[in-house]
Amino acid sequence: MLKAFADLSTPLVADACIRVDAPLRIAPPGIRAVVPGQRIAGRVLPVRHYGSVDVFLEAFGAAEPGDVLVIDNGGRVDEACVGDLAVLEAEAAGVAALVVWGLHRDTPELVEIALPVFSYGAYPPGPTRLDEREPEALTSARIGPHTVGVDDVVFGDEDGVLFVAADRVEEVLATAHRIHDTEREQARRIRSGDTLREQTTFADYLSRRAADPSYTFRQHLRRTGGAIEE
Repeated sequence: MLKAFADLSTPLVADACIRVDAPLRIAPPGIRAVVPGQRIAGRVLPVRHYGSVDVFLEAFGAAEPGDVLVIDNGGRVDEACVGDLAVLEAEAAGVAALVVWGLHRDTPELVEIALPVFSYGAYPPGPTRLDEREPEALTSARIGPHTVGVDDVVFGDEDGVLFVAADRVEEVLATAHRIHDTEREQARRIRSGDTLREQTTFADYLSRRAADPSYTFRQHLRRTGGAIEE
């Protein structure tokens, strides 16, 4: 999956979701890689955290190579729910990365381990609570307004994290590649002096919009074969 994502980005995948009418499920803003520049792509391995790492250890028993552990810690910013030992154990279980809806700790050790970890940021103390566990603890994880599970694939880079249903991934990635190729050609032409306004016949768009206020720029781009927004 990471290989299929290699030439793409989360903005391209997001645009592709809109293009093919797939649900747009984006993790809340601010979730970033501990080590800048790291990228992730893999099946979601969901887990809900209640104050103890035992739920992570249990989740690792169902891990498949390349899975991404997606941790639902409710977006809490009063505790770090994952640190170096949990990340090392994730690596030993074949997990390719972690996404935390919450905070991490042990940053220098995580940098050394180099397994991608995405979170809101670092915070020294771990949990002091132990909440009641929900039945869905190992079957789904909430991240912002979205609920994800093993039927989803997660993608992450420096722009953020998003989720695509596994049965739509092939279609979404193929579309993302087409958008990528179009945008790269447009960028090349801009550098050569052919402005984006010229490429998209923007004056024609303005004329059409004046005659028909319902005519949108997205409609125009699709008619002319351009790409800049979805």
